[in-house]
Amino acid sequence: MQQWWQGSVTYQIYPRSYQDSTGNGIGDLAGIRARLGHVASLGVAAIWLSPFFRSPMADMGYDVSDYTDIDPLFGDMADFDALVAQAHDLGLKVIIDQVLSHSSDKHPFFEQSRQDRSNPYADWYVWVDPQPDGSPPNNWVSVFGGSAWEWDARRRQYYLHNFLTSQPDFNFHNPAVQDWLLSVLRFWLDRCVDGFRLDTVNFYFHDDKLRSNPPDPRNKAGKPAVNPYDMQDHLYSKNRPENLAFLERLRALLDSYEGRTMVGEVGESRRAGEIMAAYTAGTTRLHMAYSFDMLGPEYTAAHFRDKIEGFYAQAPDGCPCWSFSNHDVIRHATRWAEHGAQEDLCRQAAALLVGFEGSLCLYQGEELGQTETDIEYHELTDPPGFKFWPDYKGRDGCRTPMVWDGSAHGGFTSGTPWLPVKPPQLARNVADQGAGSVLESYRDLLGLRRKTAALRHGKTRFIDMPEPILAFLRVVEGESLLCVYNLSPGVAELTLTGAGAPLDLSRHAHLAEGRLSLGPNAYAFLPVADPIAVALAPRMA
Repeated sequence: MQQWWQGSVTYQIYPRSYQDSTGNGIGDLAGIRARLGHVASLGVAAIWLSPFFRSPMADMGYDVSDYTDIDPLFGDMADFDALVAQAHDLGLKVIIDQVLSHSSDKHPFFEQSRQDRSNPYADWYVWVDPQPDGSPPNNWVSVFGGSAWEWDARRRQYYLHNFLTSQPDFNFHNPAVQDWLLSVLRFWLDRCVDGFRLDTVNFYFHDDKLRSNPPDPRNKAGKPAVNPYDMQDHLYSKNRPENLAFLERLRALLDSYEGRTMVGEVGESRRAGEIMAAYTAGTTRLHMAYSFDMLGPEYTAAHFRDKIEGFYAQAPDGCPCWSFSNHDVIRHATRWAEHGAQEDLCRQAAALLVGFEGSLCLYQGEELGQTETDIEYHELTDPPGFKFWPDYKGRDGCRTPMVWDGSAHGGFTSGTPWLPVKPPQLARNVADQGAGSVLESYRDLLGLRRKTAALRHGKTRFIDMPEPILAFLRVVEGESLLCVYNLSPGVAELTLTGAGAPLDLSRHAHLAEGRLSLGPNAYAFLPVADPIAVALAPRMA
């Protein structure tokens, strides 16, 4: 039996930037409630809320100091309960972020852990003695720059932090840590959340032998990267096999509640597909996983085919969650701008996601064709932006406020927004997106996916075609659909047999007498009676 999350579409909300209800320039839970009608109108199945827990906000909430309370910036527990109830009334599931790999250094457990080596929480974080020369135990580096080890004078030991020094890593080799983290999830399940997005799910365990990471073999020239983190193959600081047993504990907990799900973020560049497959294989681990494989600059038929085929070859019963944008990467409308005119490219991106096998996630503003905000140095808030400027400007550019109308600050706040709303973003507001807009295209395409079994649950059969054409069949019992895309601003002429009248043809797409013409970034969805009888080929001049 298909579960609600299989083939589902989730809409990510970044609470700081969705809607401010108080005028302090920061979005909040009451503001999200006020805008849930917009989300429901898209026809998605669920919302994912980025962190709203108590936090010093050194990493915008991904440094949690209290896992079972709401930060006053966002409201209180009554606001959260009301949000969940209203979402459920609108038919929306609610998925919340869980940052289990590390806490804030202001968390009471860490504040006690660092006092000495004999307190009740002494082994709840990763503490290691220095080498005889006083240096850290190995070469592990932080995602945010510098060593992953920070010296603590009181304990006279180093502690591990894969991110900021103010984000110490939990010691998952301690069973008490695992038990406590499961109790946190149980707290939120009892408050009727429908699932979790698990931050950095492959970072939970570290190598207990503390072996140094080797160089990344892809860096054959040995040239320094903007961020030295990208120069290592992270065999020992993350991606450890012990993760699998903990994922099974997570799954057992969620299976004890009806209709709950979890999707894990795999933060890895070299073996992302392999890890995604391992983490979702069978029925005892994650329900879904996503990586950064489709959140980069690649926009080719070969790339998309490789990632989808590669995942299902390793986990035929697994479920990926594909996305093109989120709060950590440059928005895809900007990232892929060279591959087409903005309106055409944004519509095609929506059609690509709708056609992909697996579950999907949309990031707020994606449905508007929103672009990356050009952030100046004095506007920065994101720590890695300060660290690596100007070669890497951080993540603020994709986190600027949602733009609801053409008024000052886009209707996001009556005060001064925490990040600026600039004219290029203001021009792509919700109120101005009427007939023929990118927003209308998203609603139409998501509606097509909801009513088409082949798009929700069909297996994928790729058709060999030259670049820039991506073509595949989605096949489920009793229904088959051909999906064809021209991933370029040029024109592609194809011959086609074995397909019926189109369910959807984009602008610049035409079908007549067995000839399919795909103009700039055009796409077509065509029903198929017999998948074996379909023939698609470039048309010779």
